[in-house]
Amino acid sequence: MRDVLVLCPQPRDLALLAGFEGRYRIRYAGTDLDADGDFDPVAFLDSVAAVPADGVVGTKDRSALLAALVAERRGLPGPTPAALLACQHKPTSRELQRAVVPEATPAFALLDDASPAFAPPFFAKPVVGRLSQGALRIGSTADLDRLRDPGYADAYAAIAELAGLPPEATRGFLAERLLHGLEVTLEGFVHRGRVTVIGITDSVKYPGTNSFERFEYPTRLEPGRRAELADVTRRLLPALGFDGGFFNVELFVPDRGPAQIVEINGRIASQFAPLVEALHGRSTYDALLALACGDDPCWDEEEPDGAAISYCLRTFQDSFVAAVPEPEDGLEVLVRPGLWLSQQGTNDVGSYRLAIFTEVGETREEAVARCLARAAALRFELVPPPLPLPLARLVTRA
Repeated sequence: MRDVLVLCPQPRDLALLAGFEGRYRIRYAGTDLDADGDFDPVAFLDSVAAVPADGVVGTKDRSALLAALVAERRGLPGPTPAALLACQHKPTSRELQRAVVPEATPAFALLDDASPAFAPPFFAKPVVGRLSQGALRIGSTADLDRLRDPGYADAYAAIAELAGLPPEATRGFLAERLLHGLEVTLEGFVHRGRVTVIGITDSVKYPGTNSFERFEYPTRLEPGRRAELADVTRRLLPALGFDGGFFNVELFVPDRGPAQIVEINGRIASQFAPLVEALHGRSTYDALLALACGDDPCWDEEEPDGAAISYCLRTFQDSFVAAVPEPEDGLEVLVRPGLWLSQQGTNDVGSYRLAIFTEVGETREEAVARCLARAAALRFELVPPPLPLPLARLVTRA
């Protein structure tokens, strides 16, 4: 039985990896970095240097980069730190994309203290980021004053510097022309230079917003479009130097013209693992563990039957969380009672995530209906400002 070291697991990892502990010795190290404000990457890497491991993984950007550093230092399988930086640092990634898949690379430029390199409207996003935090549509130059550093760059820089990226390179914003069409995510892995496509998931946003409501698997794209996306990734990932790991690529697919890349993530799309397992009968975590040990996951690239959806329940007003639903299978509650939503770090620019869950149906329509019914049944007690006096006194005392 081989040892797999899982770095800084998120709660989802603990739940989805539990079924593999009879096939691997899974060793966890560290806590979810999104909940650790005092993380010291140098001390952490020293602490895991002697932990038995035939493979090492991380499932978020920072933990995946840590895993690459461990793998490089110990001669374990996996992507190199340089390949992870090529995915995660948007200016670097965009330059490589423009050289290899120019037709799929939107116009972009670094924003500086002067005027942007091209006129609004455009989209601005941090050069390193997570969960669309800090990203903003710029309608006029006046909107540039609304850009705010979400605070992620410093936490990322502490790890990225160990991989060779100067701290100053992690700060700032990238301007990018506005993209339109169906937003999708293609997930796959690379093993010994061969790119395998797991599947493509459609992203659906809350009407009139830029916040994701649900992710529908498999995509509604027709076969020709799916082949186009697969071709883009098969050219791009080797050019990034990426091998021995999972990746996912987010793209916009317009009605006409080539698909356009939004971003590349050099890690598993963990939120989609239950969707894949529901329709393929095999979890992407199964393939992740095999890949981490240097094995070919031998994934069958057939299209599945049915539909599976990952639904994200959100609210668009900051509120005090008085109570949350009781635990249930397949439900991830993302907020805790006793705090404001804005204090809990589960936010994008315009909304607050409350929970994530998965539903399956024989058709897309059936799966959507089940999601909406389940979302309506979840009981979150959210108190918008101003708070009622008894609750306000309680919060003040806390």
